[in-house]
Amino acid sequence: MLSEATNAPSSTQPWAKPRASDTSMSLARLISEELAPQVMDIDLKGHYPEIFLRRLGETQGFGGAVSPAFGGTGEGLGSVIAQMEAVSGECLSTGFLIWCQSSCVWYLDNSDNPFLKHEILPKLCKGALIGGTALSNLLKSRSGIEALRLNARAVPGGYRINGTLPWVSNIGRDHVFAIAATLDGGNTTLMGLVRGDAEGLTLRQNAHFVALEGTATMACQFQDVFLPQEMVICEPEHFEAYFNRIRGGLILAQMGMGLGLAKACVQLMKEANTKLYHVNRYLDDQVEDIEAALILARQRTYALARQIDRQRDGGGVMEILELRIAGSELALRAAQAAMLHMGAKGYLLRNPAQRRLREAYFVAIVSPALKHLKKELHALTGQDLASSGVA
Repeated sequence: MLSEATNAPSSTQPWAKPRASDTSMSLARLISEELAPQVMDIDLKGHYPEIFLRRLGETQGFGGAVSPAFGGTGEGLGSVIAQMEAVSGECLSTGFLIWCQSSCVWYLDNSDNPFLKHEILPKLCKGALIGGTALSNLLKSRSGIEALRLNARAVPGGYRINGTLPWVSNIGRDHVFAIAATLDGGNTTLMGLVRGDAEGLTLRQNAHFVALEGTATMACQFQDVFLPQEMVICEPEHFEAYFNRIRGGLILAQMGMGLGLAKACVQLMKEANTKLYHVNRYLDDQVEDIEAALILARQRTYALARQIDRQRDGGGVMEILELRIAGSELALRAAQAAMLHMGAKGYLLRNPAQRRLREAYFVAIVSPALKHLKKELHALTGQDLASSGVA
């Protein structure tokens, strides 16, 4: 269904504006020296790699799509995705945390609130402040899957927030995260940025996860939490236009997770083939099959990122939804192929093939999940999609 991008990058670097070589090497070194040794603890012990996140923010930043005036580099959304792709190639759980951080950055970059842009955004870009995104509920509510769980009541100087969010990731008492709430139970929505230690806010780690236990995911109970005016990301009267600005980049950026995971699975297949090609060659998906789908998905991802850089008007939604569906299916396909190539060895506790399989399901489950994406696309096209056609 998707065709190869005509404006695909000509160089081997996937983003439009290549970074300086020393910066790229720094990212690779940071991943190999400071993230790779933690991966088993992240996966099996639920270790939250906060020190790595802050180091990544110090050396690379999370503001690739943000103007230098607000603490970013101005390289574009593609650089954000490329960073996520590189990290997810080692650990998807950590790649997801980068998406959480980058999404919080994205919301503030698209906000008209000068306090948030001048005082908070630069800290998020540099990793001095950690941020999360609690918009899964909003995305589902926009598609009629569930109602908004938070309610806002206007009070002097801001709003009072009540309600409960079951799972919000990359949060802690000294972190911030973005929320969406319906105003006085009506049909209008506002967005704000909440501190983890806000009075009336309770964070509880009630659930435990496979593959994603190290993501600082907690339930958030709001009891008359005060949201001051200066922390309002978007007022209700501007919400529709604002949501159109953030939606495409928010969903497209998730491709970084799927691309990084698929690339890692290709490497696992190649490693398995050094000893098992004589029998692996009879499997349906070969290295070149997954690589071809990966190249196509990568080209489409970075082409759409450049399109969003040029125009944040909510356009290209259908292409983004199709691509995210393809990215989810590619992740699942690549992880299964890696597992089948590896054979029984893939079941070993320390073998990355079984971890990649568990991680791949998250690419298809994280909001908007694969079924949610297909529902959205059906609403736009009126067509049911059995497959995206790329993966």
